[in-house]
Amino acid sequence: MKKEINRTRKCPQCGAEYQGHPAISRRDNKTPICPDCGTREALESIGVDIKEQEHIIKTIHRTQEK
Repeated sequence: MKKEINRTRKCPQCGAEYQGHPAISRRDNKTPICPDCGTREALESIGVDIKEQEHIIKTIHRTQEK
């Protein structure tokens, strides 16, 4: 199980490589995508504009670095 979590994947939406648990796309409820794209899709679904989405993602990354 741990090997699967640490495996490097490539997001089909943005092309970024990531490790860890993928998000599942809200568009088809089956495609694994990177956590950032998953967050963007979730925020978009509640009407958050792109500028604010990027601010939120940067904040998430900043808090994960600590």
